[in-house]
Amino acid sequence: MNEAIRASELRVIGADGTQIGVLRREEAIARAYEVGLDLVEVSPNANPPVARIVDWGKYNYQKSKQQQKNKKKTVSDLKQIRMGLKIGDHDLDIKLKKIREFLDQGHKVRITAFFRGRELAHKDIGYKLLERVTEKLADTAIVDQEPQLAGKHLSIVVRSNPRAKN
Repeated sequence: MNEAIRASELRVIGADGTQIGVLRREEAIARAYEVGLDLVEVSPNANPPVARIVDWGKYNYQKSKQQQKNKKKTVSDLKQIRMGLKIGDHDLDIKLKKIREFLDQGHKVRITAFFRGRELAHKDIGYKLLERVTEKLADTAIVDQEPQLAGKHLSIVVRSNPRAKN
């Protein structure tokens, strides 16, 4: 019998955020009706469950906006730059400039050297290229992930150096 009583009781929070206290379900609904708002159960697993007196439309809108905001935060901030093994010095400088822009914006950057045809037999050239890139980025970047060979792609991940900004 005690559980049945507890199940009909709610900890109620008012429309202005103040704690009203533990009320019977019918009494909480009546209070919400008096104010012209809705009673929303916000934490059903609590003991007793927590309900809030709110405008349902406004509450639902804010909840959906918060979910969209959280969804945007989970977007990966990993940018990718690809280059072949036969890249010229000027083209490499252009790629390095773009990498620095990404790092300044706070992104991590995956730098990928890709092998074509028989180039795969000379993996050392790819490692030397990535080593050259990291040397040129030494003032602004730290290697976050060492070179990894995956199929025809050799890649590293760099992030901005926090000490370089000071």
